[in-house]
Amino acid sequence: MAGKNISLFDRSIVIPAIKDSFFKLNPAKMIKNPVMFVTEVGALLTTMDCLYSWFKGTPSAFALQVMLWLWFTVLFANLAEAMAEGRGKAQANTLRKARTSTQATRILPGGKSETVPAETLRKGDFIRVDAGELIPADGEVTEGAATVNEAAITGESAPVIREAGGDRSAVTGGTTVLSDTLVIRVVSDPGESFMDRMIGLIEGAKRQKTPNEIALSLLLSALTIIFLIVVMSLRPIGGYFGINFSVTVLVALLVCLIPTTIGGLLSAIGIAGIDRLVQKNVLAMSGRAVEAAGDIDVLLLDKTGTITLGNRQATEFIPAHGVALLELADAAQLSSLADETPEGRSIVVLAKEHGIRQRTLSDLEEASFIAFSAQTRMSGVDIKGRRIRKGASESVEKYSGKNFPAEVREAIEGISKKGGTPLVVADESRVLGVIYLKDIVKGGLPDRFKKFRAMGIRTVMITGDNPLTAAAIAQEAGVDDFLAEATPEDKLRLIRDEQKKGHL
Repeated sequence: MAGKNISLFDRSIVIPAIKDSFFKLNPAKMIKNPVMFVTEVGALLTTMDCLYSWFKGTPSAFALQVMLWLWFTVLFANLAEAMAEGRGKAQANTLRKARTSTQATRILPGGKSETVPAETLRKGDFIRVDAGELIPADGEVTEGAATVNEAAITGESAPVIREAGGDRSAVTGGTTVLSDTLVIRVVSDPGESFMDRMIGLIEGAKRQKTPNEIALSLLLSALTIIFLIVVMSLRPIGGYFGINFSVTVLVALLVCLIPTTIGGLLSAIGIAGIDRLVQKNVLAMSGRAVEAAGDIDVLLLDKTGTITLGNRQATEFIPAHGVALLELADAAQLSSLADETPEGRSIVVLAKEHGIRQRTLSDLEEASFIAFSAQTRMSGVDIKGRRIRKGASESVEKYSGKNFPAEVREAIEGISKKGGTPLVVADESRVLGVIYLKDIVKGGLPDRFKKFRAMGIRTVMITGDNPLTAAAIAQEAGVDDFLAEATPEDKLRLIRDEQKKGHL
């Protein structure tokens, strides 16, 4: 589910990490990092030596400084590791808060309803979700039909229609109803929903050490053992020559010899690399993934939000025969003034670019705006005796009561073949023309894909769109291949097929 990126230094990460850095002082946990375990033991011995000299009445400033620096080194290493683990926990907490703050309208026997927190819903409950509301739980539509924004889950910008009966009745918690009202039967108990599974995946993810990090850890451990033996032998050798080495001096020497800084900064180096990727909108699940990225030769990319901007935009007005371009633009703008979707706003902007003056709802107090409905699949406005509608071609053709002229039908087919979405505009029975809605490919992507190709990396676009739309966008973006009408199972199958071929 989409969500905002959480900064590495967010309070929700830093404060728990500071607490965890002290809990990680437990020797049972520290032993996993031999270098820092030896440093912790040295800090403990130095603390005992410092306290002993203090009680004897001969406090040592040197011993105190060494003690403080050793504890600082250990705590810093623990803090770096805790912050590496804290990002996933913070993201899971953000999802959990979003789930618990969602309210649901539960339908009681007899037709009455009550507002309850989403987490109190149980399998078999019936809920009502109106336009603009978040669907609070996974369920099945039992009454009504509505458009639903599933971009948070599928990444596809185009809303989908969910209705009772058939294979389009399933809805997922966390998606948003854009129009109309649905009555939904809850099909999962708390802890079993899509949101709960996502939280479990995030919380279960742990920072894996990279192969280079493992190798370096082994080397540091071997060097630590060698230097530990060397330093331990100095005390009897010094005694033989009449030199008394204090515990603090031996510990300070050992910590200077062993690569303490490298051992303590391994986790910090890993999270610094991961955080830099996040700043570039790339999510690395582990340091291992960062290292493996250097061997990638196939890049699988989601279409919406990655290759395209994520929202369809109006790019062209195509008037019918005998209709002026400005007349079509004017009618399209009037029918879209109350449409707050990105597509509706883009139509208003495109009309303004054609010279139609900017209007506001306050300028048209006498107008009656008709909101988009999943049943009608149209929206529009009634104003001064005119009844302007825009929407899906089949719905507008039925509304006008006439067959479309040949040039309008050709425009609809042409837009569909290009991978766009045609919206037909009509003034009652008179068809004015077609609006071309297009998925906008992000600027500069064809050049980037060309560079990938030169590096030996093949790019594949994965989308839930139909093959015509997918082919048009793939050609415009410059990817090497595409997978259309892809389900989650199809995506997983493609990944496994590429891996079987030896690709990464």
